[in-house]
Amino acid sequence: MKKIFKLIVAFPKAVLAFSLLICLGIGVFSYKLEIDASTQTLLLENDKDLAIWRDITKRYDSKNFLVIAYTPNLGLLNQNSLDKIAAISRELENLKSVDSVFSILKAPLLTNNPNLSISELIEDVPNLSKTGIDMARAKDELMNSLLYKNSLVSSDFKTTAIVVNLKDDETYARFLEQRANLKEFGQKLANLEIEFKKYRDAQRIVEHENITKIREIIERYKGDELLFLGGISMIADDMISFVKNDLAVYGSSVLVLLGFCLWLFFRQVRFVVLPVIVCFLSVILASGLFGLLGYEITVISSNYIALQLIITISVVIHLIVAYRELYLKHKFYTNAQLVYLTLRSKFTPCFFAIFTTVIGFLSLCLSDIKPIIMLGAMMSVSISISLLVAFFVFGSLLMMLKKKEPKMSFENHFKFTQWCAKFAINQPKIIYIISLFIVVIGIYGISQLRVENSFIGYFKSNTEIYQGMKVIDQELGGTIPLDVIIKFKPIEQNSDDELGEFEDEFGGSQEEQYWFNTYRLDIIKRVNKFIAEREFVGNVSSLATLLEVGKSINNGKELDPLALSLIYTNLPNEYKQLILTPYINIENNEARFSIRTIDSDPNLRRDEFVKSLKADLQKLLKDEPVEIQVAGVMVLYNNMLQALFSSQADTFIFVVLALFLVFVVIFRSIKLSLIGIIANLVPLCAVFGIMGIAGIPLDIMSITIAAISLGIGVDDIIHYIHRFKNENRTHTISSAVKRSHASIGYAMYYTSFAIFLGFSVMSLSNFWPTIYFGILTDLVMFMMLLGALILLPAMISSFYKKQL
Repeated sequence: MKKIFKLIVAFPKAVLAFSLLICLGIGVFSYKLEIDASTQTLLLENDKDLAIWRDITKRYDSKNFLVIAYTPNLGLLNQNSLDKIAAISRELENLKSVDSVFSILKAPLLTNNPNLSISELIEDVPNLSKTGIDMARAKDELMNSLLYKNSLVSSDFKTTAIVVNLKDDETYARFLEQRANLKEFGQKLANLEIEFKKYRDAQRIVEHENITKIREIIERYKGDELLFLGGISMIADDMISFVKNDLAVYGSSVLVLLGFCLWLFFRQVRFVVLPVIVCFLSVILASGLFGLLGYEITVISSNYIALQLIITISVVIHLIVAYRELYLKHKFYTNAQLVYLTLRSKFTPCFFAIFTTVIGFLSLCLSDIKPIIMLGAMMSVSISISLLVAFFVFGSLLMMLKKKEPKMSFENHFKFTQWCAKFAINQPKIIYIISLFIVVIGIYGISQLRVENSFIGYFKSNTEIYQGMKVIDQELGGTIPLDVIIKFKPIEQNSDDELGEFEDEFGGSQEEQYWFNTYRLDIIKRVNKFIAEREFVGNVSSLATLLEVGKSINNGKELDPLALSLIYTNLPNEYKQLILTPYINIENNEARFSIRTIDSDPNLRRDEFVKSLKADLQKLLKDEPVEIQVAGVMVLYNNMLQALFSSQADTFIFVVLALFLVFVVIFRSIKLSLIGIIANLVPLCAVFGIMGIAGIPLDIMSITIAAISLGIGVDDIIHYIHRFKNENRTHTISSAVKRSHASIGYAMYYTSFAIFLGFSVMSLSNFWPTIYFGILTDLVMFMMLLGALILLPAMISSFYKKQL
């Protein structure tokens, strides 16, 4: 490295030109950097429940749909309101992407004419789009029928849902299936991925245009009435907009704030402009490399720009502080000598600081979740790039400037680090008592931590996503879908007469219309009643729903198997797809219960809910020859979070051990290494304890804080102990601590303050996990700075007596 530093000092213009050529030459590929905000990125590919869910969606032809929640001023059944629903539906049906639109206008009114027999009703099903409808009966049925209440209309009959069924994308589904089948075949999968991404990117443009057109239609009819759009496609489309906005906001805002910090600390233009140039080139080079390699930005990895800028500026600040200190110490040295000594003295601590940060980020790659893996990989690469760019570009640029005396006004007036040194040396017992108290409180808080992923809680209340989901969640039966499948096992043939009769009654005939029998219907009704009575369940739809409605059209008598067979055989296909085929699959001998959960309920514990639901259903049907499956988006996202929590808990131990070994290599002292690790773990314990006590759940972002913060936080420990060892060669431990605080202590404060402001920018996001990540990481950095400036020197003074 000495030869490289001499090269930078001897040929600064050539080194700068070469650096710019590399940065800009690769940086031009940053335009190829793509965004993937799809739900697929947050699923575990090896999750057995994912295979079950995909199989269920095939069997029950689960369409992708959007929901428009409409609250008219004049009432749902007012003719103006109905005309508006009809007009909106017509315009939506004219869109190429829309397969069909379902609203209260098309809802079968099965009890509107009590004089019709079941066979007459099937031949001509009444609805609000037809003449001769009794509006009073229609309102009563819409409000009280299990088919519609808290689903198509709200319980107060003020809001209704307009369901926009989108056309199936069979090509996309085929790609997903082929990817799953080819995951063991490297080259074939790689070729398929290229084709898949091309198709997906083209479809995203189409989907964005479709969402835009639907919103334009809604806006035209909105007026002063409430119209909200909700649905998976809209969320995915909006998330891409959020990510793009966050990338722009993070980059520009962080640079402005960091520039402010640099001017506040150094009061010289050169020490503001040079770091900004280094940051800009580092991000450009990293983004170009990611674009060249075909990396994709997800909701989580969109933070890489802010994270890279923050870590880059911390490296440059250490270089600036070292240069200024060397200038004051060796005023008669040439600029070349000062630059050379700066690069040489700071490379080892900066290298190991970045190396330990890379360990923290690389630990994320042990996860099974693509966005987490990508964040770990992208950050490991980008901060390694930042280290190289910082030394080459900063060194060469500083060489091209004239030597100029630094302004030390901030250091001369700001005595916080000196106070920390005195407190650490003079009051170690108080520090240890406070630290022990923090650990105890932290352990208690950690025991209260929970893992949750409230979808509606991910977004700010002023976003359309939140507003739409809230109305649908609270007024129209919930938002997050969950499926329960009851598979009826075939009865083994037996010569026993009674069992033979049982088989004849319940399983002997293979004709579809004879699938309906008393035994199956009884189980379906029991399960439906059991699920509907559970807490946090909004709407439940199943064959039992039709059975309840059937009583009202059959003079209060339950529909028998024969009546159901008649309905199944003769009901028009349009209505069969609405009230029958989504809930039974005769070919596979099973029944489906479509559940929507109340995602906005703050008391909902998703992991506990899913596990208890399955366990209770198995207990309910323990004596029946059936198999139970619980699947859906809630299960998949819960599995993802639980797996991430488990992997991060294991990974945290790996990171601590890896950092300890690195410390031993750097400091060549087991005692100093243990002191350094403890000084980092105590602040981290405090932050997670605060999260647990405050009831802040671990989500897809905050769950990674431990590994990331530990990786970033050890930077201060490395820089401080490296400086302390140098000072301790010629000074006592107390004197070495004071001198370290008076020198490297300022750099630690500067970098921590810059990091604090950098992460605070994340509060501008529309995505709450990102906001929490920024706030919590700020808290971690603040606590770790105190640990490095107070707890670390206190432990060194108490336990490290060796004079080096």
